[in-house]
Amino acid sequence: MQALSPRQQEVLRLAVRHYVDTMEPVGSKTLVRRFGLPTSPATVRSAMGALEQQGLLTQPHTSAGRVPSQQGYRLYVDQLLPAPGAAALQLERDLAALSLQWPSFDDLLLHLGRRLTDLTGLLSLITRPRRPLHQPPLQALRLVPSGERLLVFLVHGPTHTSSHNLRLPAGSEPELAVLERWINDQLRTGGTIAWQQLPRELATSGRLLRQLVEAQALPCPGPGRDAVASGLGKLLAQPDFSHTASLRPLVQLVEEEPEQVLGPRPNAVWIGDEHPHAALAGCAVVQAAYRSGDGGVGHVALIGPMRMAYATATAAVRSVASSLQRLLS
Repeated sequence: MQALSPRQQEVLRLAVRHYVDTMEPVGSKTLVRRFGLPTSPATVRSAMGALEQQGLLTQPHTSAGRVPSQQGYRLYVDQLLPAPGAAALQLERDLAALSLQWPSFDDLLLHLGRRLTDLTGLLSLITRPRRPLHQPPLQALRLVPSGERLLVFLVHGPTHTSSHNLRLPAGSEPELAVLERWINDQLRTGGTIAWQQLPRELATSGRLLRQLVEAQALPCPGPGRDAVASGLGKLLAQPDFSHTASLRPLVQLVEEEPEQVLGPRPNAVWIGDEHPHAALAGCAVVQAAYRSGDGGVGHVALIGPMRMAYATATAAVRSVASSLQRLLS
C-alpha cells in the first residue's frame, strides 16, 4: 500500500465519502466547502493530483472532478475506514437481544437478511452452516424445556455437541422426560433409534424430534441450495446498476449458485476484480463467517456497487455473523 501524507489520507477519505453519498465526481472547492477543511482549494487540488498519480483517484472525463478508483477503495478499507455510524450500532444493540423465537431457522435468516438490506440498501446473502461431511453417530440426547421453546442437545461425542431451539408442541412438556429416557435407552442398547417403536403417548413431541435427528443425519446440501438472499430489488435500484444487462450475470449467480458469491477467505472485503468470479468484477462483497455448535460454518455477506458505505456494511455483517454464532453455539 502507498504511504500517504496525513493530508492525502484526509482528502482520499473525504473524496470516498462524497462519492458514496452523491455519486458525483468531486473537486477541491467542493471538498473544502462541504467538509469545512481548514486549507485552500489549491492545497487540496495538489493532494488530489498526487492521489491521482498513485492511481487512488481517477477523473471520469476532462474538466470533471475526481472519483475513487478500485485501488482507492482498497486503501480506504484497509487503512482509513471510520468507526461505524449510529445505524450500525443500533443494529448491533438490537441483535444482542435476539433469540431463536422463530418458527424455523430459515425465518430467522430471512429476517436478518432483510434487516441488512433495509440498513444498507444492498443485496444480502446468508448461507446456512455446513456441517462436517462425516459426522459421528448420535450417542445421547438431552431435552430442556424453556417456556414455549425446547432446547435439544445432540451429543455425538465428548467434544462434539450441537444445540437446537425448537417450538414446543402444546401440551407436550409432561412427556419430555419420558421421551428423553426412551431415546437414550435406544441409543445405549442398539446405537440407533427405532422410531417405529415409539410409544403412542410420546407421538406429539417424538415426531418433532425424529424430524430433527434425521435431518441432522443427512449429508450437507450441495452448492446453490443452502442460502437465503434478500434485497435484489434494492440492488437493481442502485444508480450504479442502471444498465440491467450488466447485472444479469450477478443475478444468475445469486439464483443458481449463491455460494459462488462468497470469496475464498471467510472474513474479507472484495472490491471489483479482486473477487475470483467475473460476475462480481464491478461489485464489492463484504463477508463474515459464523460457526454452529456442531462444527458447521456459514457466511453472511452484502453485495453492492464499489461505491458503498464500507464501514456500515462491515459492521453490520459482523454483527449478524456474531449473533448467529452466539445463537447456534
